[in-house]
Amino acid sequence: MAREPGPTPTDGARFWSQLREAVAAAVVVDDGPLRLLAIALLAHGHALVEDVPGVGKTLLTRAFSRALGLDFGRVQGTPDLLPSDILGASILEGGQFRFVAGPVFTNVLLVDEINRATPRTQSALLEAMQEGQASIEGETRPLPDPFMVLATQNPIELEGTFALPEAQLDRFLVRLSVGYPDATDERRIAGRYRAAAEPLDEVRPIVDREAVLAMRERVRSVAVAEPVAGYVVAIVRATRDHGDVRLGASPRASVALYRAAQAEAYLEGRDFVLPDDVKSVAVGVLAHRILLDLDRELGGASAERLVTSLLASVEAPPQGIDEATRETTREVPPGP
Repeated sequence: MAREPGPTPTDGARFWSQLREAVAAAVVVDDGPLRLLAIALLAHGHALVEDVPGVGKTLLTRAFSRALGLDFGRVQGTPDLLPSDILGASILEGGQFRFVAGPVFTNVLLVDEINRATPRTQSALLEAMQEGQASIEGETRPLPDPFMVLATQNPIELEGTFALPEAQLDRFLVRLSVGYPDATDERRIAGRYRAAAEPLDEVRPIVDREAVLAMRERVRSVAVAEPVAGYVVAIVRATRDHGDVRLGASPRASVALYRAAQAEAYLEGRDFVLPDDVKSVAVGVLAHRILLDLDRELGGASAERLVTSLLASVEAPPQGIDEATRETTREVPPGP
């Protein structure tokens, strides 16, 4: 019996167009942050949204989740938040223990102000983010598929917060910021709340669980030619050799950049990756995985600018790709 065809590259471009339209019903935001959220979803990753208060971090993540038509859970980061508040625990009921699943047992988990949770609670997410499972009371329980963590944090306010350790940061496929809107967009934001008490009510699902899983599988098969794969590795290795860096990106970063470039190509409606796809996602994938030299950081240097400079210095392969290469799908590297 012939198999029905799965999603095509054109479906990626259509998904992106529909996602933009759905989220725009509630959120006024540039394409960049939303694009990185979509890439994290399709590349089987997680996203960290880092910005100052009041720019719409939580609204963006909630609107994105609602547009996906997936089960949604939310955790508010506080210093008294316990691992069991996220994972769940057993309660005594009728003389027997019954397990009550925590909010982590969902498709999309929003962890708001993750840096207000203690390191012990933050670490409770590590296994879930890395392996799609949670070990609770001596038993390993699988999480729903797909599973994605959207975490927000405020990088300015330090009192009562706990910085995410490097091991936790490395589990996020991308880090993004929303930024302040321009004057025109800010007037549109004010008008949204004048027209509706809750703009999120206007967001309608554009896909379902099966469609998301099918798109993820299609992204895994997007072809990456050998020169482009070498370009990915060269960029990551360049972060380790730079004089301003005390800790460069890990091999996990190479896997993340590879997968994110595949997702970017798919959203562009192509079944093969170009060097420009790698360039467009490199800052979002790599900047949060790099530690700068303290003197350079105090002098105003930033990981984002460093990655941008590396993209200008590392030689990229030609943009062209012949038909034979397009038909050759490389093996996807193992998960981070």
